[in-house]
Order: sequence, then C-alpha cells, then structure tokens
Amino acid sequence: MSLAEAGLNEERAWQAVLERDRKFDGRFVTGVLSTGIYCRPSCSARHPRRENVRFFEEARAAEAAGLRPCLRCRPGDVSRDEEALRVAIGRIKEAEQAPSLEELAELTGYSPTHFQRLFKRAVGLSPAVYARALKLRRAGDAMSGGANVTEAIYDAGFGASSRFYEASEGKLGMSPSAWRDGGKGVTIHWAVVPTSLGEMLVAATGKGVCRLSFAEALEDLVARFPKATLVEGGEEFAGLLRRVVAAVEQPGDSRSIPLDVQGTAFQEAVWQELQRIPAGETRTYAQIAAAIGKPAAVRAAGSANGANNVAVLIPCHRVIRSDGSLGGYAYGEAIKRELLKREREAPDRG
Repeated sequence: MSLAEAGLNEERAWQAVLERDRKFDGRFVTGVLSTGIYCRPSCSARHPRRENVRFFEEARAAEAAGLRPCLRCRPGDVSRDEEALRVAIGRIKEAEQAPSLEELAELTGYSPTHFQRLFKRAVGLSPAVYARALKLRRAGDAMSGGANVTEAIYDAGFGASSRFYEASEGKLGMSPSAWRDGGKGVTIHWAVVPTSLGEMLVAATGKGVCRLSFAEALEDLVARFPKATLVEGGEEFAGLLRRVVAAVEQPGDSRSIPLDVQGTAFQEAVWQELQRIPAGETRTYAQIAAAIGKPAAVRAAGSANGANNVAVLIPCHRVIRSDGSLGGYAYGEAIKRELLKREREAPDRG
C-alpha cells in the first residue's frame, strides 16, 4: 500500500513524525538517508533534517533501498505487535469466559500494561471492553436470527440475563426482543417537519432519537421497524423534537440530545469519534480511522460513517475526502455543504 492509498501524503507523514504519533506506526516507515536507518513514525530519537528523509510504505521497501532498522524503536516489531493482537483477539473470540489482561499478556509475551496500551491503540477498546462488545454482538446476531432470547444470552457468553442487560444499557437501546422482532413491543414517536433543508423525519424511543433523515416518510420508518408501535407526535416527544430541529437549523454541539442507536463495536467507535469533531471543522476518513486506533481501516470507517441513522446529531457530514472534496452524503451534497457552511459561520460554534 502506498502513502496515497493509506490516505496520506508526505506532508502528513512528516507531521506524524514530528508529533511522534503512535497511531501511524505500521502505516509507513521513515527512512533517514544520512544515517542509513529507518524508523517508526513514533521513534523517540532526535528528528532528522527533512531533506534527509524518505518515506516508505513498508519495512521491506526501506531495506531494499539499503536501509537497516533502528535499534531504538525497532520498526520490525510492528509485525510482532500485529501477530500478538491476532493471537489475543482469537483467544478472546474462542473463550467461553473473557480471558484476563494478565492471561493475554502472558500469551503474547508482553507486560500487562504494555499490552493494554497496544491493544487499545490498535482496536480502539481495551481487551475487557472488546470482549463485552463481542458478547453483545453475538447475542444480537443470535436474536436477529430468531433465537430464543434467553438461549441467545447464554450462548453469547453471559452467565446470567441480568449481566446482559447491565452490559447492554445505553448500547442496545431497544430490548433484545425488539432486535429479534423488528421493533416488536417498542413505541416509537415520530414526526415529519419542515426545515430550511427540506422535510425531515425524526423518530425516537423512550431512550432517545433513533432516526433522523431527510426526504423520508412514514413508510420508510415502517420498513425499518415493521413491528414497532408508531405514534405520530406526542407531548413528551414535542420537546425533544424542538431540540432536534434547533440542532439542524443552527448546527453545533448536539451531544446533549439523547440517542437510541446501535451498531458494532467498530461502528460505535466511529460514531463517538464523529461526535468529537468540533462544529465548523472537518476530518478525513483516514483521520477518523487513525483516531480510533485502526489506521488501515479507512474503507470500514467510511462504511460505518454511512451506517449512521441519525444525521446531524452524529455529524457524519463533517467527514470529507483526503483531497479536500466533500465526498458523498446520504441526503445529497447540497445539504452537506449547507450544514458545513452554517457551522463555519456560526459566531459561537462549539
């Protein structure tokens, strides 16, 4: 993979070297022609002069150019790190009970503290949180396939149903039964309201907004939740709706608006990172992937961005292409451009 394919250019690569940014380790190596060595971007050695630096997409390319690995940062250990992560993730996936951090560290030959940092930097979650997210996904997949709720919970590795509900609080939103039955047993209040960006569909459960979209109507909501009880309007919903409309008309920091969304651990990590982008600023797909500790997963970050069900509130419109162009948007480039324009022009943008 070239620097361009990894969503980088030489200017960004040099910036990563100056910042000793560990998120870029494994994405490229820095060749120092004056010393004949190559390093990780995060190497702690004194920075070389820019004119003496050449970037290589991988260690083999640097060695083919006659460079040798740095003895301080040991860039060759990146492959060892990747193998350790592969082994640890495999162990977590196959284990009935989540292995402890100490077990994983011993298995991979690292200290617990170092392995915790390594895992979180690469995956975006600690091993314990990753294991819990994996169990939740297994339970959700099983119930989506029509399995008995209790059986699915135990098959996913939860020792008791109460543990599942504790772990899923704030993550699953709808109940496990609703996962299986297309919203069965869930009441969703909804409305289609006019905005300066066009008609907007807003829908919410008792936990928060579960759908915000443009140019959609009731039939689209029915297709998503065919067995839910759909109620138009409602007194409590009206207050939430006003807040949502205000967030769209004057976009900024809308993180105080409650959401009821669900996704894989990776998708949720992407969505959380989107919410961290300050109003008026943008990020590229590559920057999002790097920020969650998965620098190689640029395409997956784009897919997670597209899977967002609550436009504006999870601000996927703040993600652009590496070349600076706007890129795609589910509701059209015009709406994306206008949202960004309003954020940049807002006098008190957050």
